[in-house]
Amino acid sequence: VQLVESGGGSMQAGGSLSLSCKHSISRNFGWYIAWFRQGSGKEREGVAAIVTLGGTTYYDDSVTGRFTISQDNAKKTTYLQMDHLRTEDTAMYYCAATEGWLVRPLERGPYHYWGQGTQVTVSS
Repeated sequence: VQLVESGGGSMQAGGSLSLSCKHSISRNFGWYIAWFRQGSGKEREGVAAIVTLGGTTYYDDSVTGRFTISQDNAKKTTYLQMDHLRTEDTAMYYCAATEGWLVRPLERGPYHYWGQGTQVTVSS
């Protein structure tokens, strides 16, 4: 499985950015696709996840109400719309995917496939 992120960049606090993750998953059921981020000197943390079949979504408390994960299975693309950005959202954002059933979809361990990442920088 290949994952390619795009859409990162720089934005002032309060603004919006949209990330895309193009994947090569050949079937839609039984997969989780998630966005993780890693700030400088910090651990990689789960931000949002979506189940490819049915579209159930999961969010970390830090982004609930500000970020929206969505997907277009026909285009094999998952999106992360980031609104009301804060300086603490600055990080490298990674798309990740795994197959199976997850109890905690925002934990890093179960994810086997990762993209190269795209940088998001939010200035005050």
